[in-house]
Amino acid sequence: MTNGEILIYGASGYTAQLVIERATLEGARPILAGRSQVKTKAIADQYNLPFRVFGLEDPAELENNLTGLSVVLNCAGPYSRTAMHMAKACIKAGVHYLDITGEIDVFESLAKLGNTTAPEVMLMPGTGFDVVPSDCLAAHLKRRMPDATSLTLAFQAIGAPSHGTATTMIENLHRGGMIRRDGRLTPVPSAWATRNIDFGSGPVAAVSIPWGDIATAWVSTGIANIDVFISAPRPTLLTIKASRYLGSFMATTFIQKLLKAQIDKAPAGPNALQRSKGESRLWGEVRNAQGQVATARLNTIEAYSLTAQTAWDITKRTVNGEARPGFQTPSTVFGADYILNFPNTTRTDL
Repeated sequence: MTNGEILIYGASGYTAQLVIERATLEGARPILAGRSQVKTKAIADQYNLPFRVFGLEDPAELENNLTGLSVVLNCAGPYSRTAMHMAKACIKAGVHYLDITGEIDVFESLAKLGNTTAPEVMLMPGTGFDVVPSDCLAAHLKRRMPDATSLTLAFQAIGAPSHGTATTMIENLHRGGMIRRDGRLTPVPSAWATRNIDFGSGPVAAVSIPWGDIATAWVSTGIANIDVFISAPRPTLLTIKASRYLGSFMATTFIQKLLKAQIDKAPAGPNALQRSKGESRLWGEVRNAQGQVATARLNTIEAYSLTAQTAWDITKRTVNGEARPGFQTPSTVFGADYILNFPNTTRTDL
């Protein structure tokens, strides 16, 4: 890996700073970038790294700022606003594109873009908690049951989200849910389905959500029917359910501003102590046409700490020649067992 080949965009964000910290601890010197001169320079000065300041609206300016790079890691969300601009510029500049999104529409748009116009460049969104552990779990279950016709994934939300994650959630509350049926994305109401799931400490309530795997697991496994569930504290589950009936109200400008103002009052994300004590629990199940079932659990570290590790590891691997052209998921490039490379991560077949 050569210094100067990697650019981290959205460098002033909470998760980006975790990635930068990990990179510099390993002696790497990525280029930092963002829209704000003040914020980007402050982070660059903190880590003594080079930086660039540019927006995403001008394709020529954007492409010019990518010249000479090998890979861009986009950490500027919501990715519905940034991913396509950056990915298109990366394709023109011959630069691999990575991000840490979990937005279904972004995955779907980049899949179409990557499979039609990126013969030499890799597009891999979702290199963090969204969707590395769940994508690897999905690929593992498909390996256990090659004739699976349905896939259900779930995770247990522990701890508060970052500002970026919370903002994305707020902006999408009114949009309802999403599942995949017979290979097609199918809109459903928020919290369309409920079920009790045992993540290892007994059954807990979970509701369906439009998680990124609805898009990526289809690419990784070819399984045509996919659902994703979340188990979270009761107030969170109630908010998701309420959005089914209050979606249009939550989408109004006034309510959006009110909710985002509350986000801004909260900490940027979990602190170091909270991250060190946190954990992430995932569960998955596949079924075939004969009614046979295979189930597995995956336990790993706190979600933001994991994102910093997986996003930076994939960035390094991409620079070092492990990229594959076109749209990719973590498991299509690195395999179902990739997630087991990270500390305190275990998988159990049930």
